[in-house]
Amino acid sequence: MKLVGNWSYPTAIRFGAGRIAEIAEACKAAGISKPLLVTDKGLAAMEITTRTLDLMEAAGLGRAMFSDVDPNPSDRNVEAGLKVYREGGYDGVVAFGGGSGLDLGKTLAFMAGQTRPLWDFEDIGDWWTRADPAGIHPIVAVPTTAGTGSEVGRAGVITNSDTHEKKIIFHPLMLPKVVICDPELTMGMPKFITAGTGLDAFAHCVEAYCSPHYHPMSQGIALEGMRLVKEYLPRAYADGSDLEARAHMMSAAAMGATAFQKGLGAIHALSHPIGAHHHTHHGTTNAVCMPAVLQFNRPAAEGVLAEAAAYLGIAGGFDGFAAYVDDLNTSLGIPKTLTDLGVKDPNLDILVRDALNDPSTGGNPVQMTAENTRKLFEALL
Repeated sequence: MKLVGNWSYPTAIRFGAGRIAEIAEACKAAGISKPLLVTDKGLAAMEITTRTLDLMEAAGLGRAMFSDVDPNPSDRNVEAGLKVYREGGYDGVVAFGGGSGLDLGKTLAFMAGQTRPLWDFEDIGDWWTRADPAGIHPIVAVPTTAGTGSEVGRAGVITNSDTHEKKIIFHPLMLPKVVICDPELTMGMPKFITAGTGLDAFAHCVEAYCSPHYHPMSQGIALEGMRLVKEYLPRAYADGSDLEARAHMMSAAAMGATAFQKGLGAIHALSHPIGAHHHTHHGTTNAVCMPAVLQFNRPAAEGVLAEAAAYLGIAGGFDGFAAYVDDLNTSLGIPKTLTDLGVKDPNLDILVRDALNDPSTGGNPVQMTAENTRKLFEALL
């Protein structure tokens, strides 16, 4: 199968190896003539970033970059980026990287022409209608990992640096105008990032699939996304230069983010406050939480996960699926507990509070309470 194509989601996606060469065309299609490339600190000096900046500069787009982006991007990163963006007179963002660079870049473009403060646009009710659509600048998204799927999302996850809570900033126009999915950009990922980001995609698919909300299209996408992860994440982990595996994982990431329109659940409700307070890698935190959450959700999700197991070729129904997840985590070097992940002296009262306030709780098939959520955290420690 030739893994190259163009499609719309409704954003225009340019998928295939080597397509970063089309960055200038993508900017033109998005209506951007003076872009600011936004990425994270780790990627700023890497060859894939400098090559992209070279392509932009050669096309007359300049080579401006903002990279003061933390692994869990915060409102302080937004403030610093907006200062650079506005003073530079940029008219669009190239959001480049994993979830942190993509979320921060999308948020900068969203906030570029707003006069209200960031937290006025949290994903609560119809707060997104407070935004001035004319002040939202266009985005070209270029993922360099295969995990969050933020390139096809309409939101950014930003940490409140005062409360250490992760907040979702949402607006339909935060969806990038053009996405370049070039799997060659992911080939330099180290093994632990390949594992963590790949399992983030898997968590998106699993939680969307188990969510009790009705969305048959997301249900099908989630199931096929799980299959792609099962088939290709071990290959990408074993051989980072396996371009076919990298390409399928990039598809799985976008599929997971598409599927979770149906909802997320306790995996993300737990991992968001852990990441915000203890600065852990998001995808890896999801992976650590997944086995315990599967057992927690068994009363409501046993049947659907048995069906998923059959589709994936896993024997044993729900138990087989749970055993598969345990074995996959072990094979990819995922820590067994949050303590092993580096979570020290957690304040369970705060973690439980933040988990129950997280919007992901609404998609969990079993109702989360203060009591059962605390027990989940205790089991994971």
